[in-house]
Amino acid sequence: MFLNTDSKFIWLNGNFSPWDESKVHMLTHTLHYGMGVFEGVRAYSDSNGKGSIFRLQDHTKRLFDAAQKIDLKIPFSMDEINQAQIETLKKNSLSEGYIRPLVFLGNESMGLRARDLSVNVAIACWEWPSYMDPEKKAQGIDIIKSPFNQYENPLYSNNKIIGTYINSIMALHDALRKGADEALLLDKHGNISEGSGENLFIVKNNCLLTPSAEYCLNGITRQSIFEISKSLELEINEVVLSLDDLKNADEAFFTGTAVEVMPIRSIDAHVIGSGKRGPVTEILQSKYSQIVRGESRAFSHWLTNII
Repeated sequence: MFLNTDSKFIWLNGNFSPWDESKVHMLTHTLHYGMGVFEGVRAYSDSNGKGSIFRLQDHTKRLFDAAQKIDLKIPFSMDEINQAQIETLKKNSLSEGYIRPLVFLGNESMGLRARDLSVNVAIACWEWPSYMDPEKKAQGIDIIKSPFNQYENPLYSNNKIIGTYINSIMALHDALRKGADEALLLDKHGNISEGSGENLFIVKNNCLLTPSAEYCLNGITRQSIFEISKSLELEINEVVLSLDDLKNADEAFFTGTAVEVMPIRSIDAHVIGSGKRGPVTEILQSKYSQIVRGESRAFSHWLTNII
């Protein structure tokens, strides 16, 4: 995906600067050692063109929680970071797009003893029409089991820590080389963990099943599907899932901020269910789209207006 950076601005430690002038030093500690955290957030326009950010407070809280787990003290409050994300969208004249908050250490010293380093926060945003071909939201995507397993350390798999995403990048690149759309990673026990950047759900006998968050990110879209499913009176459970469970599922789909709700058509060339988006997946896709675009009063508390 290529970014449109024309006339764009990035927020850095409380100030805006033009996109091409927002730079960090070559010896920035995080560039060398991966000590940093980030978030992926989306804003959507409603039918009147007014924008809102989906689950802003939840994303920012997760950013702070991840930072705390690796001993980074963010020099702004959560409210300040929330407001900065709103202001960044406004500065860039966006009512809809992707937002990337990033927390990283400065270049005051090098080495593993990351003491007395500045903690910096940057926020960028850009247009995000679709992470994958829009037609695949109806047709589904083809995935393969990755030779790369999920990290064994739950700290790595359940937080958006910068250096831990190398595994996901390698898994995705391997899948793309082999002609698939996405990779499926297993946990250390050989059970399903997640995609390279998505959570996985299957549908069996009209019941939704998903791996527990012990060895995968407890994604905010994942959490949303739990609440949406309950509102639709769909049974949903966290269970141990094997590859055979996926192959024998009636339906399967990924969830994530980028992919939203994405049907899975096949795993390792084995067709899942009817080989196209199933009825439960379609219902959840539609409901999710309505919610993020402000068409559901019951879930309006998930939206923060850009005003």
